[in-house]
Amino acid sequence: MIRFLLWDVDGTLLDFKAAQKAALQRLFPVFGFGECDEEMVKRYSLINDKYWQKLERGEIDKQQCLVGRYEEFFAKEGLDPKRAAEFNERYLNALPDTIIYRDDSLEIVRSLIGKVKQYIVSNGTTVVQNRKLKESGFAELMDGVFLSEALGIEKPALAFFDKVFEELKITDKSEVMIVGDSLTSDIQGGINAGIVTCWYNPFRHPRPEGYVIDHEIADLHEIYDLL
Repeated sequence: MIRFLLWDVDGTLLDFKAAQKAALQRLFPVFGFGECDEEMVKRYSLINDKYWQKLERGEIDKQQCLVGRYEEFFAKEGLDPKRAAEFNERYLNALPDTIIYRDDSLEIVRSLIGKVKQYIVSNGTTVVQNRKLKESGFAELMDGVFLSEALGIEKPALAFFDKVFEELKITDKSEVMIVGDSLTSDIQGGINAGIVTCWYNPFRHPRPEGYVIDHEIADLHEIYDLL
């Protein structure tokens, strides 16, 4: 029986791609970069994913991830890479301005209060995620929030989850389920931690080899059947 739900935020509870696109398209004119069209957003997204996966593997630190993604993106787009740090700071401030819920996620989380304990587990930056959670209403609904910056370790590292288990005094890992869209962060993290994994796959990507995925859902409403 699942007693503890560990929720990912970006791409799971909230539509990260929409917030990312809105922030980029709002800031490009501010920096005198012109229009950030759909193709540019797609190119940036691929670079961004690459840098976050490097962070997950421990190859770079958080600051190298956040600034490095823009240095590479700007260089490839013919923009000034020296403006990467400034752009990143403004981008992080702009991200929480766009809150779009996935699959009525706010109501789903609210409906589960008293039935299971619910916690946020995220690699997002502390300032941004705390503001997102406050603006979205999730902050007041969750039983707790675990952010990698505060813990000093990123998902999918076992040490991240060990700190969560220690804080929550969890001894039976079969009672814990992580729900997330990222195979490399959420699902691999759940595998490393020995807990139940639920892959949120709304775009119905093919199930890859090498991952022990206990459950796969395309809509967050399906979570009710797993509890």
